[in-house]
Amino acid sequence: MGTVSLPAVGLIGCGFIGRFHSRNLRRVIRSELVPARYMAVADRQRERADEFAAITNVASAYDNARDLFANPELNTVYVCTETAEHPALVIEAARRGMHVFCEKPLATSLDRVEEMVAAVQEAGIVHQVGLILRSSPVLTVFHHLISDPGLGRLLTAHLRDDQYFPVNGLYNSRWRGDVDKAGGGTLIEHSIHDVDIFRWFFGEVRAVRCHTRNVTGHPGVEDVAIVTFQHTNGASTTLSSVWHDIDGRASTRRLEVFLERGWFATDHDFLGPIEVHLNGETPRVLTTEEVLDRFCALRGLNEEERTLAENGMLADYQFVRSVSREEAAFPGFEEAYAAHLIVDACYRSATEGLEIEIGKA
Repeated sequence: MGTVSLPAVGLIGCGFIGRFHSRNLRRVIRSELVPARYMAVADRQRERADEFAAITNVASAYDNARDLFANPELNTVYVCTETAEHPALVIEAARRGMHVFCEKPLATSLDRVEEMVAAVQEAGIVHQVGLILRSSPVLTVFHHLISDPGLGRLLTAHLRDDQYFPVNGLYNSRWRGDVDKAGGGTLIEHSIHDVDIFRWFFGEVRAVRCHTRNVTGHPGVEDVAIVTFQHTNGASTTLSSVWHDIDGRASTRRLEVFLERGWFATDHDFLGPIEVHLNGETPRVLTTEEVLDRFCALRGLNEEERTLAENGMLADYQFVRSVSREEAAFPGFEEAYAAHLIVDACYRSATEGLEIEIGKA
């Protein structure tokens, strides 16, 4: 990896997720916790790129990624485009030795994900994927709570994840109704986050059984996915992932975990309380403030970093800091690949009507 004195960032894709990361980048830079420059944006709609540049006060706006890549001042790039466009952009960034943050999912198919992983590893660049729930205060604390060996073995867990179909509303991502651009529906485009959580919380997945359903009528884009995971530790867990037409209902996750001597639940995936019932104790609730306090203690965050975490900016801060320090970022493409392996097995299970072992054709 070459020497990087200062992260100089360009962002490709000025849609919903591009706006999210752009906001975070500007706040991270203003915090002065890590030195960086946010210098360029690109979008196929030149008017949108120009408007984005004006709002974000970046120096350069382009209507194609090629020109952004040619900017000699840049050494870091955010890829926030449609999923099908990710592989070519990441591979080009790697070829140029540019550090890369790529939104999830990495690609529409497992073979393209493998190409991307190989490219960033061979280039020796800093790489991170947008599995931002790894920076979630409530999930981090939840994971810490259920990891107490005194609670005994995991019995089972269930996660219900529901979201209004993101072709409309706040997301307005019409491309998600096109399987060629998205690769699938709620399972790959939304619940790849959940698959990553299941690996993180409950251990490696040995096999899956999946059923999908297409109600809305977008060919190849499922809006219901029901998955049973068989973990290598012997536990079985389940996921229900749904895209619906209740536009006024925000994206919501409900997680319940049963261990031999403890039960835990939350209706939140970022900030919020956690319900706890331990054997021999009165049920209690960890408040949102208690959860945030515990998270900051676990991560060793100072007050400024706490503010970033509370506002959903920690993943971007960690990436830019990793680039500035020339150290590996987390979660990297390897973590995304592990999740993609499971998602691929889920789709094969749904097609074949069989339980599928992970990593086996």
